[in-house]
Amino acid sequence: MAVTFGEESVSLTGRVFRHIERCILEGEYPSGSALTEHRISQEVGVSRTPVREALFQLEQEGLVRLIPNKGAVVVGISEKDIDDIYTIRVMIEGLASRWAAERITPEELDKLTEIIDLQRFYVERGDTVQGWNLDSTFHSLLYDACRSNPLSNTLKTFHNYVRKARESSFKAFDRARIATDEHEQILNAIRAHDGELAEKLTAEHIVNAKANLIRSLREQK
Repeated sequence: MAVTFGEESVSLTGRVFRHIERCILEGEYPSGSALTEHRISQEVGVSRTPVREALFQLEQEGLVRLIPNKGAVVVGISEKDIDDIYTIRVMIEGLASRWAAERITPEELDKLTEIIDLQRFYVERGDTVQGWNLDSTFHSLLYDACRSNPLSNTLKTFHNYVRKARESSFKAFDRARIATDEHEQILNAIRAHDGELAEKLTAEHIVNAKANLIRSLREQK
């Protein structure tokens, strides 16, 4: 019974963690707002223990700051964090594509091809929401295809943390169409098992995405 209880506790903590993380990253809990165990436990419908554990994990992630006897304050993702994340992605995401070119399966190639076809279909029809969702799926599948859990998990975390900013910038300056073209070029290099070219094209893709994001953020000010 003790083991089962432990598994349930971990599951509850994970559910609370994902709830708070989503609310922070999507702006429902803005930077500077206070989070109390009572408030979160009421929202999610759990006891305070998994909320306390989730808030501790979120502090380790840098998304909240715990203040003794007061609760947690949302730190969130700053523009500097976004800039840092994209800078790191430029340095390491190409490696994921290089390894994918060496390790990808035919089934994964087919799936990525399907994703790009669908992305182009929706983008050409002006549905940038679906296009953005498929953009995220493309990157997630590409990370899996590199066959490196540390690299894949790191990149998925980064991608998740900047998703709100990415969604906004994806709709601006024809980025949706350009990103789809860049994805197709990356996939062609991977299909040809040209790891060097795949790495180069991916780094350029992230540089372009970062430039578009910065431009979009400045336009919003």
